[in-house]
Amino acid sequence: MKKIFSLLLVAVLLGSLIPATADEDSKPFAELRVVLQISDPIPMKQTLVLNVANNLIKHYGVDKVDVEIVAFGPGLRLLLKDNANAGRIQGLVDNGVRFSACSNTIRAFTKKLGEEPKLNKHAVKVSAGVVRIIDLVGQGYILIKP
Repeated sequence: MKKIFSLLLVAVLLGSLIPATADEDSKPFAELRVVLQISDPIPMKQTLVLNVANNLIKHYGVDKVDVEIVAFGPGLRLLLKDNANAGRIQGLVDNGVRFSACSNTIRAFTKKLGEEPKLNKHAVKVSAGVVRIIDLVGQGYILIKP
């Protein structure tokens, strides 16, 4: 009995050392984890990625799907403060969707514009959009590029 207890204790301790998934705390019952890539400046593609996120929420339910939209390259325009989709982004955030903005792209925009672009207040800067996607895929997220 003492051996079993010791093994269980070791298992619990080791389990606490394993890093959690990206949004395990806020969506612990998510059955599906999806990362949506937006790297295209075309407004129709931006609308499409938002539609896909909305459709996933509608189909699976807010608590059953974990969605993150990662914007890099020309797709960063979706997360600029003055983007026409700001209202839709707010609605998705209200349903638990997260938005990540590539810092590499922000630096490139800053160099070109002479000042850092103003981002949507819900955009979280990540070191690199592609790296964020790779990390999420490594945590079991499904990558979709609409």
